[in-house]
Amino acid sequence: MTEGRQDVDVVIVGAGFAGLYMLHRVRELGLTARVLEAGGDVGGTWYWNRYPGARCDVESMQYSYQFSDELQQEWEWSERYASQPEILSYLNHVTDRFGLRPDIQFDTRVTDAVFDDATRRWTVRTESGDALSAQFVIMATGCLSAANTPDIAGASSFTGPTYHTGRWPHAKVDFTGQRVGVIGTGSSAVQSIPVIAQEARDLVVFQRTATYSVPAWNGPLDPSEQKEIKAHYAAFRAANSQSFSAIGGTLPMSERQALEVSAEERQAEYAARWKEGGLSFLGSFSDLLFDPKANDTAAGYVRERIREIVRDPRTAEILCPDQVIGCKRMCVDTEYYATFNRQNVRLVDLRETPIEAVTPTGITTTATHYELDAIIYATGFDAMTGALLRINICGRDGVSLREAWAAGPHSYLGLGVVGFPNLFTITGPGSPSVLTNMIVSIEQHVDWISRCVAYLRQNAYQCIEATEAAQSEWVEYVNAIAGVTLFPTCNSWYLGANVPGKPRVFMPCPGFPPYAEQCQQVADGGYVGFALSQ
Repeated sequence: MTEGRQDVDVVIVGAGFAGLYMLHRVRELGLTARVLEAGGDVGGTWYWNRYPGARCDVESMQYSYQFSDELQQEWEWSERYASQPEILSYLNHVTDRFGLRPDIQFDTRVTDAVFDDATRRWTVRTESGDALSAQFVIMATGCLSAANTPDIAGASSFTGPTYHTGRWPHAKVDFTGQRVGVIGTGSSAVQSIPVIAQEARDLVVFQRTATYSVPAWNGPLDPSEQKEIKAHYAAFRAANSQSFSAIGGTLPMSERQALEVSAEERQAEYAARWKEGGLSFLGSFSDLLFDPKANDTAAGYVRERIREIVRDPRTAEILCPDQVIGCKRMCVDTEYYATFNRQNVRLVDLRETPIEAVTPTGITTTATHYELDAIIYATGFDAMTGALLRINICGRDGVSLREAWAAGPHSYLGLGVVGFPNLFTITGPGSPSVLTNMIVSIEQHVDWISRCVAYLRQNAYQCIEATEAAQSEWVEYVNAIAGVTLFPTCNSWYLGANVPGKPRVFMPCPGFPPYAEQCQQVADGGYVGFALSQ
């Protein structure tokens, strides 16, 4: 050990779902590891996102680990869609059950990770000045962890409290009797607005782009349903992993195409999916994310429901999205649209009257000034690359990841990057990640990385690095797959469009089953597309 520096086999950055499981697998290999976590405890996104109404949009029985059958059997979920507190309790249970806490360093933000060409090891430095040396660095920083706050004139002048849904206080925030403004109408806003509206005296929602949302119909999880799933958990998991997004449901993805059935059959299918609730709505027909005309039928159905629910015709029209359904992350809600029927809720169309500035007492648009006591930024994240690029990661020859990704993220399988030996990115850009049940994608990546590290150690390889040819081919493949879908047709965070100046590149790879199969083939072939050196 070099004086003042801790030597370990593996440094893992992040203690959310990915980091915790990665630590568990690395320890099973008999390797020494240290997890560095910026937060004060485990949880990752579920540690930071504590806004009112925060819960998962994937059903509880699927949004959980499957690596341990004992864990699956012993944990009891209380609701169809788990809330943030329950998910955080689950992750604390997992941490303590597998004795992971001693190898996690909390309140530790990583600032630098630098590869030494001579020693072929990484030096990882933290904000507090600590340094660690490791053969492998594994980034478990999460796809949605770098909060994005828009640069609005006068924002710092506001005299009341401001909040970001992705960095919510740990103590309860009471909005009783207050005039509250919410900027943004993505997933966190869709979940929090109905809850805040019940407390606030007045709630003003500032919307730039309308959101497609389907009802969750959340409620207590039927014990008999939970028992039945647990009795056949392996088959349940296997079936789900074969779906496009690795998400299953009572209504599986249809093999029929929307335009091959009658209008009546389409309406009946959409109605059944709406009644069932959840993300399976996009599985109504197999061509919804590929054929614009088919997509129009699903989008039109949701707009009809919005007009039914929202009593004021003008408000309803503002809430009706005009983009492709599914090109942005679809939301799952509880009474979101109905909330706009409340007397204390107003909707501001920022396309018609943009925000000019935040003032000491509120928000000014081109039309008027809104007096506010509190402002909430529900403006999402610098997705997929933000958390990685906020760290100074330097690979071979001192080239930084920021430089390598100046024109957009390039990777091989979303796992490795040319010029960065022994650096792995869990659910990185170029993998299905945010288009899937994240836990399935996380476990698939952690298992792949674990087997890879074991293979390297068993065969006395010191370094593994993606080749230029393999990375280029993979980037072309991801672009080609995305190009036949409707995903790139709107300005979404999948493209980085929510962050000014960020290169417009479609970052995730659509389709979990073929992706997982290709990863397996790469491993079975002795890590084809990677250069291994002794």
